[in-house]
Amino acid sequence: SSVFGDNAAPRGGRARSLYWSSDGRSLFDTGEKQGRTPLVRVDAQSGKVTEVTHGDQAVLDFSVNSNNAIVTLVSTPVEVGDLFTVSADGTQTRITDFNQKLWSQLNLTSPEEINYTSFDGKHIQGWIQKPPDFDPHKKYPLILNIHGGPHAAYGWVFDHEFQWMAAKGYVVLYPNPRGSTSYGQDFGNIIQYHYPGDDYRDLMAGVDELLKRGYIDEKKLGVTGGSGGGVLTDWTITHTDRFAAAVSQRDISNWASWWYTADFTLFQPNWFKAPPFEDPQDYNNRSSITFVKNIHTPVLFVLGQSDYRTPPDSGGEQLFRALKYLKRPTAMVVFPRESHELSRSGEPWHRIERLDHIVGWFDKWMMGVPHPEYDINPPTAANASSPD
Repeated sequence: SSVFGDNAAPRGGRARSLYWSSDGRSLFDTGEKQGRTPLVRVDAQSGKVTEVTHGDQAVLDFSVNSNNAIVTLVSTPVEVGDLFTVSADGTQTRITDFNQKLWSQLNLTSPEEINYTSFDGKHIQGWIQKPPDFDPHKKYPLILNIHGGPHAAYGWVFDHEFQWMAAKGYVVLYPNPRGSTSYGQDFGNIIQYHYPGDDYRDLMAGVDELLKRGYIDEKKLGVTGGSGGGVLTDWTITHTDRFAAAVSQRDISNWASWWYTADFTLFQPNWFKAPPFEDPQDYNNRSSITFVKNIHTPVLFVLGQSDYRTPPDSGGEQLFRALKYLKRPTAMVVFPRESHELSRSGEPWHRIERLDHIVGWFDKWMMGVPHPEYDINPPTAANASSPD
């Protein structure tokens, strides 16, 4: 797999292929390792894994012919994807530069890798995407972007969303909290039966780490994420008021409701030890709707009308209704015809509009930019009267 987090390119029907070496003694594949996706060779007898490619990049796809000649499709934070040949010693030689003309018109910058220690000593890796012409002596607004999964990962790969948010003047922090892939099985599975929970504390430790660096405005903190990242966005704003704005995408706010309605069945006790009709308290304890009264952060919900993986009525719609009842600042955008794949392979105009809404919400609450489409228009005396 690769380290795309939530934002892989539109996915077709073809799965990635595996290739045998010409002598039949090893198998070529790709693997995740600490935010990187190298091409690897697996010894067919011993199972030993040897990295073929190296560096801060992601091998998205590859091909091997009968002579063991290798061509890879490589992505980095400043390159969507280009073809490289790979020699026996792992040396890569570029053979395409598809976006050279476009890139010459843009100011893309590589993120900074960050490694920090969480509350219990766990080491957390993440990345900081800074605005072009970043000045460490200035104060910038921060967007904490949380990946979904929860068993997925961010890493050294192109992500247009982070580059675009940075171009709008935001610093973007995108970490891999516990539960993320590419750090070993124990790190990934530690959240079993405890999700959400300590992964939230990993995320807050990352925000604290950036605040120590002095270039983040602590009054202009935003948080967003989709799917599992939406779960953690909801959880975050029910457990802290430090964020000035939040955008929750394709979320789950009520685990019991989701258990009954999602296309992702839980017939095996993977995330919960029992179904909600046998252990309702566990579901309540881990559902953000239980703590909705704690939400004071202005929150936008971005949902897909045809999302059966995280059905809207088990996620943002419940929190939206509750927050409206509580008269808390909130809005909801529902995209027609869109499934859980909205951010990845939704209709192109919807994908653009989604990004506009995410940054528009942050602009309104963190930058003071007027966005009347999110304002509540109080009724006038004429239309507030009761019908005859």
